[in-house]
Amino acid sequence: MKKIIIAIDGYSSCGKSTIAKELATALNYHYVDTGAMYRAVTLFLLQNHIDIYHPEMVAMALGDIHISFEINPSTQRQITLLNGENVENEIRINSRVASAVSEVSSLSEVRKFLVKQQQVLGAHKGIVMDGRDIGTVVFPEAELKLFITAEPNIRAQRRLDELKTLGQTTTFEEVLANLKKRDEMDSNRADSPLLKAKDAIEIDNSYLSMDEQFLLIIDLVKKSKGQAQQI
Repeated sequence: MKKIIIAIDGYSSCGKSTIAKELATALNYHYVDTGAMYRAVTLFLLQNHIDIYHPEMVAMALGDIHISFEINPSTQRQITLLNGENVENEIRINSRVASAVSEVSSLSEVRKFLVKQQQVLGAHKGIVMDGRDIGTVVFPEAELKLFITAEPNIRAQRRLDELKTLGQTTTFEEVLANLKKRDEMDSNRADSPLLKAKDAIEIDNSYLSMDEQFLLIIDLVKKSKGQAQQI
């Protein structure tokens, strides 16, 4: 059956990456975590003391950044490589990265740099990609577009639980404040703001189990693949 592009957008801590990984595994598709790409760029800029408020300096630094993904053979999980170095844990738990990633993501230079890479990765379809602008900017022609959302308090609790499993110490209030800040910045940035594509299907997973959400989306995938096959 013809392969398609599945674009998943939505707010942070809605479980986009989790469902995207499950779908990719079930369909034998490639999975691309664009959030990890923006986090990796942010980490590089911080490590190299690049002033993110100087676009020219950021643009020059981008030429020294290479981001790739591979599967960890011991865990069978995808890891993010920054210039060949495994930075998966660092980009997830580093509080400086979490605080700066929305600002870095709002820079036109960074977005153009990564959007080009993302489009190359999906050129042959058979891909599941999640982020903030996949269905609107990266792949506006995607056969299936999903927009995932959930109530802020629920998202904050999920993120807090995730940080605890990673050994990070913080409070619910701090996590909620960070989420609200990211929501505002992502939705109001000038370049590729977080928007629901007109033809995207919105899923509020506040009170859905992972299994319920998966079955719902798999049904949508089957319908989309059937339509693509007829074209």
